Amino acid sequence: MTIATDRAPLQVAVVTGSHPFDAPNFQRLFLGMPGIEAVVQDFENWVHDWGQVRRSYDAVVFYHFHQGTPGGAFAEAVEELGATGQGIVVLHHAVLAWPQWPEWSAVCGIEDRSFGYHVGQQVRVEVADPDHAITQGLTDWEMVDETYTMAGPGPDSAVLLTIDHPLSMRPVAWTRTHKAARVFCLQSGHDQAAWAAPEVQTVLYRGILWAAGQI
Repeated sequence: MTIATDRAPLQVAVVTGSHPFDAPNFQRLFLGMPGIEAVVQDFENWVHDWGQVRRSYDAVVFYHFHQGTPGGAFAEAVEELGATGQGIVVLHHAVLAWPQWPEWSAVCGIEDRSFGYHVGQQVRVEVADPDHAITQGLTDWEMVDETYTMAGPGPDSAVLLTIDHPLSMRPVAWTRTHKAARVFCLQSGHDQAAWAAPEVQTVLYRGILWAAGQI
């Protein structure tokens, strides 16, 4: 797979909030992605958008964990996503955000998002679709990560990666569309133990490119 290097850098918002994480290594994860300018920001800052750039991002990576159901400007900003056509990436615990909100369930492609979680699991990640642009050329790998027990995406999603583990949902990476937007969901990515895996770095990087329509 060839990735063009002569284009302007992709502008990517990385939205966090309501969950602690290893901020320095998380930031380094995106700094190492060629051709991507990532702006890591709290969900509230993304919504209030003082710089008036929210709609201009090529893609938005969600890595937040808000529960309940948002309202007002917070709900409106998320509901607008599919209409803008911006790429959407749902990373790790963002799959679990707003578990009772149908709008976010539609983004993720999972109707029932009740869940359990299990830290520090040794898992083998299997490539379910070796021909997709995100997974092309990858082979199965092992790593330590936090797993979730929850339902998988419906038939309108395309599964790219799976895990066969008693404490994990089977699909762990999939693509779909939400209104006019491409969506890439990656359940993996709890902390540096997973971020350090070259395969995780590759699928996240390519997932952002794919969601933004660049591959």
